[in-house]
Amino acid sequence: MKSKLLLLSALFIIYWKSVRAQTFKSADAKDIALFPQQNDFRNTMNLSGIWKFKKDSMAVGEKEQWFNGLTGSRSIAVPGSWNDQFEEFSDYVGLAWYETDTYIPDVWKGQRIFIRVGAATYAAKIWINGVPLGQHEGGQMPFAFEINSLVKWHANNRITIQVENILKPTRVPTGGAVETSFFHNTPATNYDFFPFSGLNRAVWLYTIPVKTAINDVVITTGFQGTEGSMEVKVKLKGAAADGLVTVSGDGKIIEMPVHFKAGSGVVTARIPNVRLWSPDDPFLYNVEARINQGGKAVDRYTLQTGVRTITATNKQVLLNGKPIFLKGFGKHEDFSIFGKGTALPVMVKDFSLLKWIGANSFRTSHYPYDEEYMNMADREGFLVIDEIPAVGLYFHGDTAALKLRQAQCRQDIEELIDRDKNHPSVIMWSVANEPFGSAAFQMQSTATPEANSGTVRGMKALGELIQMAKKKDPTRLASFVGVMGGPPSWLTLGDVVCINRYWGWYIGGGNIPKAALSISNELDETYKATQKPIMLTEFGADANIAGHTDQPKMWTEEYQRDLIKAYLDVADSKDFVFGMHVWCFADFKTAAATMRPGGMNYKGVFTRDRKPKLAAYYLKSRWNKAAGQDSTARKKD
Repeated sequence: MKSKLLLLSALFIIYWKSVRAQTFKSADAKDIALFPQQNDFRNTMNLSGIWKFKKDSMAVGEKEQWFNGLTGSRSIAVPGSWNDQFEEFSDYVGLAWYETDTYIPDVWKGQRIFIRVGAATYAAKIWINGVPLGQHEGGQMPFAFEINSLVKWHANNRITIQVENILKPTRVPTGGAVETSFFHNTPATNYDFFPFSGLNRAVWLYTIPVKTAINDVVITTGFQGTEGSMEVKVKLKGAAADGLVTVSGDGKIIEMPVHFKAGSGVVTARIPNVRLWSPDDPFLYNVEARINQGGKAVDRYTLQTGVRTITATNKQVLLNGKPIFLKGFGKHEDFSIFGKGTALPVMVKDFSLLKWIGANSFRTSHYPYDEEYMNMADREGFLVIDEIPAVGLYFHGDTAALKLRQAQCRQDIEELIDRDKNHPSVIMWSVANEPFGSAAFQMQSTATPEANSGTVRGMKALGELIQMAKKKDPTRLASFVGVMGGPPSWLTLGDVVCINRYWGWYIGGGNIPKAALSISNELDETYKATQKPIMLTEFGADANIAGHTDQPKMWTEEYQRDLIKAYLDVADSKDFVFGMHVWCFADFKTAAATMRPGGMNYKGVFTRDRKPKLAAYYLKSRWNKAAGQDSTARKKD
């Protein structure tokens, strides 16, 4: 009898551990600092492909132990959003489960093995072979966990990922029952793009050496005259070692021994006759960090980066000490069927069209893009404003919700800078898009007085995020993007002023001359108050393709073109305006609402399938540089 009781107790303990007491560690941002790399010391396996998939609208999957193997599943593509792959899932943002299995190669024995999820929107839990591994919250950033203790050798390993994208006021971006009056959407977003759900980027398995491995590489660049400098900080996991940093390119090879103390070593390369990275010459140097023990190499990591500086005066933004003018767009990761899933041919097409139209920059509105976008921007010479997913924030109402959102924003900044810190294309961190100070979407003339609690809280919260970004990366600019009618005091917080304005569309629609006068006056007033360079990060109008009239009317291609022209003409008259980003690059899907016919935002100068509208042809003629002209200079038609 006693033995039976012991057996029952043991079985109960096993059941309790596997179901009732499952614990999930949270992801560490430091584990995404270096993208997986294949070389003689590291291995990678891309798990993109067809996975098993099962909807869990009743939230019973964990209780029923779906992590022990999905039954009644269907096939789904990873990466990709589930909303556009299945008609009946179009507006679904609840729980769902993914599963795949794979063998781990024998040659990976003796290495540390990790799983890395490129993006799981919005929250995810992972099980390996039915055992809980870890969790992550935040939909557009990667996360990684070591899996060595859970690996089965010479057998299939089952990988299960639970994903949910439930829209809540406490999340970033906000959704659900929010306390604003502008968006009344289905699904209930508090932002103007569709909440595509699922595993939207690739899932990787990768390895690093066990005893000593490179954990991070942080590069800071500068120059004096014709000599460039590249400070390379290498961080280690594991035992102490010595190493070698090599910087090469443009016929030069610079080798520097690096010695480590407390897991960190720093060297600085001096590069004679340096080639500075810029849109006109996006030259990238190769950087290799190699770790040695006992005179033998045990790990290496290579990357490419450019030498450049970015600073701001009271009127201009300077790239490599010279004024630049940003010409480009806000855009979205959005395409039919893929949803927000990474679609490399679409990415390549977009960069081709950006070059065709004469743009030199874009903003990752309103979340970090797949890392391939950053790599492509480095190679192709595009300047990037890199933005966290903090869109739809508001600072009135529930203080507990504000604290949760602020904590998520801090996590997003930590992860974003850890991920993108070495990209020369990234010149600015944006910590929010269009945060609200009060419950209503109001213009400044009727806005709640500056002393209201939402404005005070917002001033403190946004200031904290900007300072966090500046402390973590003092080499780049930091700001946020202000909403039309937002508190003017907030615009003093950043290194530069970034604002979205829709005179002639949401306010005063149909009257382009009045819109031009309004934006001109507002720019003058804003500069007088802030004494900082200003950029219009959004302006534009919806246009239906092939919608034409003999006089420019709202929703026609002619009106969109002429409103954009009026804004650009105004900007050319202001020496403190350092950039103009049209909203937006291409039409995109959003939640269903009165102002969004067919659940689409038609402000793109290209259609969703990348056909140019009249505005695109106009911008091409205006932005394409004359022979020999600097592509970052202004160009007036």
